[in-house]
Amino acid sequence: MTAPSAGPGPGAAGGRLPGAGLAGVARRLATRCLDVLLPPSCLTCDAEVDAQGSLCPGCFATLTFITAPFCRHCGVPLAHAGQGVSAADEPLCPACHARPPAYAAARAALRYDAGAKRLILPLKHGDRTELAAPLARHMAWAGAGLLARAELVAPVPLHWRRLVGRRYNQAALLARHLARQAGLPCIPDLLLRRRATKPLGELGAAARAAALEGVFAPRRSVAGRIVGRRVLLVDDVLTSGATAEGCARALLAAGAAAVDVLAAARVPDPRLERG
Repeated sequence: MTAPSAGPGPGAAGGRLPGAGLAGVARRLATRCLDVLLPPSCLTCDAEVDAQGSLCPGCFATLTFITAPFCRHCGVPLAHAGQGVSAADEPLCPACHARPPAYAAARAALRYDAGAKRLILPLKHGDRTELAAPLARHMAWAGAGLLARAELVAPVPLHWRRLVGRRYNQAALLARHLARQAGLPCIPDLLLRRRATKPLGELGAAARAAALEGVFAPRRSVAGRIVGRRVLLVDDVLTSGATAEGCARALLAAGAAAVDVLAAARVPDPRLERG
């Protein structure tokens, strides 16, 4: 979503600024020189690749992209279309059929398995911030429909203690890349995490909801930008959906028109996997 061109400006032939073409040639030449001096290597191994920021064929083959069928609400992969409850020709997982989430829709690019972990864990814990851009490209493909209707992009926040320890919020890096690709405004600090929470993995759905009650709130200085707008919430991994649910409820209470969720990876529901 980009603003339409206003036409050529004064002194710019064909709408191109003087020297813009020369600058592009110089950038391409510099990139080629860098590739000669430091041949591009795969993001997750040492194999040579054609371009910086890409995966070799072997590592790319380890990624499992989420494709239909999946739940139209939470985006969880389904083993087959008949596993979900049919709704408007799109399946719903049993959990969303029983209790629809506060967010309108969630999507993820990858199944959270060994291949996805080789990209996400180094970004999250290993200072590999350069992995955010390629992950965001996969996310933009998976969430094209959500990006098309979004008016504002914001990440799931970290508690300030964790942010100090990690020095960056990986969800904010992903959100910035996505917003830049889609031409959307991004507010990295739109939400606050009022208190630190323990890992939710071992808790049931009710316990997760209780642990996150009142944890998220919009930052007062930017809360007015939420009102009446559709927000795209960005995270690295969508597990149970409890964190996304808590953030969505906070945004809706602050006046957001709707909230969608886009993640790099989605943890499959083991109950559906067994089914």
